[in-house]
Amino acid sequence: MRLAQITPFIPCTRLETQLAFYRDTLGFETGVVQDGYAFLRRDAVAIRLVEVSPEVDLSHSERQGSFYIDVTGLDAVYADMKSALDRLPKRRVRAPFNQAYGQREFHVADEDCTLVFFGEPFGAAS
Repeated sequence: MRLAQITPFIPCTRLETQLAFYRDTLGFETGVVQDGYAFLRRDAVAIRLVEVSPEVDLSHSERQGSFYIDVTGLDAVYADMKSALDRLPKRRVRAPFNQAYGQREFHVADEDCTLVFFGEPFGAAS
């Protein structure tokens, strides 16, 4: 017996806008889309988008979410996304850098301020 995967539910105020972001910027493939819900996957990583009322302020610090995607070849993943990331406002992207706790990471904020962290241990194959 083992746990196999975690698939976060990401709230969003505009499902179509978020679908475009995760598909066109981060390279996820769209699976099921219906009734304010979408399932997306890239490699072994999956997420679920759930539309909430547009009145919900998802940028408020008490509602702000984040999730971490462990990758292999972080700099190559960043390079693959770079042209799309360059079209985002600079405040939404933090280019690859090394953390004191031994991870190399880059960060991206989605359309509703959910923070997406990508990371791998120092010295991993790129």
